[in-house]
Formats: sequence, C-alpha cells, structure tokens
Amino acid sequence: MIGGMKRSDILNYTDALLNIKDYQDYGPNGLQIQGKEDIKQIAFAVSATKDSIEKAVSLGADLLFVHHGLFWKFHGAKALTGPFYNRVAPLIKNDMNLVGYHLPLDGHITLGNAASLAKLIELSDLAAFGDYKGMPTGVWGKLANPMEADTFCQKLESILNHKVIHAMPNQEKIKTVGIITGGANSDWIRAKDLGLDAYITGEISEHDWHEAIEAGIHFFAGGHNATEQFGIQALMHHLQHKFGDQLEYHFIASHNPA
Repeated sequence: MIGGMKRSDILNYTDALLNIKDYQDYGPNGLQIQGKEDIKQIAFAVSATKDSIEKAVSLGADLLFVHHGLFWKFHGAKALTGPFYNRVAPLIKNDMNLVGYHLPLDGHITLGNAASLAKLIELSDLAAFGDYKGMPTGVWGKLANPMEADTFCQKLESILNHKVIHAMPNQEKIKTVGIITGGANSDWIRAKDLGLDAYITGEISEHDWHEAIEAGIHFFAGGHNATEQFGIQALMHHLQHKFGDQLEYHFIASHNPA
C-alpha cells in the first residue's frame, strides 16, 4: 500500500541532497512547474519532452524528475505556444509537478551522471572534476587495470548501448579518465591539464577531434542522452532506498540517439 508523501518533504530532501543552492546554472534547479502537494507516484526521465511528460501522465505520476528541464537562460523569454505549449499543457492539466536538476546532477560525487558512469566503467579513487563558476561538473578516476584504448572503447559502447566516437592519439594503455557527461565538448582540455590519459563526454566538435589527438589525449564521445541516462536513475534508486514504499517509482527511457 502506497502511503504517499508531501511534495515539500520530498523536495526539501532532494534540493539539499544535490546542493542546488551552491550552483549557478543555465536555468532553474528544483521545482519548475508546481502541481499537487500530495505525492504517491514519481517518474524520472533524462529530459522534459512531450514524450516523457505524456508517458509520466499515463503512468499516473504526480511528480516528474528530469535532468533537462523546460527553462534555459539561453532561450530567453518564451511564449507558451506551439510545441512548447504541447510540452507544458499536460503538466498543468494533470496537476503534475516538474522538477529539474541540471548541473547539480552532473557533478554530484556519488549520484551524478559522471560518477554513475564512472562506477560502471569501474573507475576508483573518484575525485571532483570540471568547474562551472566554482562548482564541479564531473569526476575523474583510475582504472584498477589499465586497458587498451580499443578495448576501453568497446566496454564504453556496451555500457552506453551507443556508438562511441573515439579520437585516438596513440596506442598507450588508458589508466586515468576524466568524465563530464553531455555537451562538455571542450573540457577535454581540463583532463589534459590534469595529466589524464582520457576524457569522456557526450558530444564532440570537429575541431576538438583534431586538437585532442594532437594534444595526445583520448577523447570518447558517447552521446548526450546516453551519457546522461545514469544520474537520474541513481537518484531514483536513492529515493527508493530512502523513502521505500511510501512512493511508487517509474523510469522513462528516451531513444534519442544524439
């Protein structure tokens, strides 16, 4: 029997857990669309899209947690019309809460996108990595057993279930890896400056492919959605452990290949 919780109790916990007040982000973190206060079912998705929102509605979710929310500073003021209206309207009509955690869910040292991927790769001695206005955006760590670059790439593709672009400068084994998921194309330079052998993110620019090779660092780009699918699931599993059967939990996968 699902007991249910108050939205304020859930968000007071998750906002503090992810240290959202410490981040200056590209958009608001926390509650983005306010719905009902009494929560029984919560859903999780990488992005707040028409598809994920409609699936959350069909599941009967009262609250949807996402990594990519609806509002971004680089979009500026935006009218609620057309496709954007069609995203937002189901939330309002169904009194559903939308909560977004962007950089706080990238950089969290145990639940973040980078940390979650690092654990799957079996990196150890994880430390904070990357910097956006004074806050970490990823992690770096060490492989217990150094790997051939091609073998490491194959392992990464298996974990991500996604084709990986590999800028390969040499045949030396990989020992240390920095990770900032998503669209952190140029932060391979931070990994290079730290003396790491390799860098993982979601996207790669044409010039970064050349420049990383010339700089002597392995650059692996595994897809924006693919590299950021794990943090939101780690948050879900954490809340399952924390709140147990007070709530019902659903993960909504995206098939976005980008």
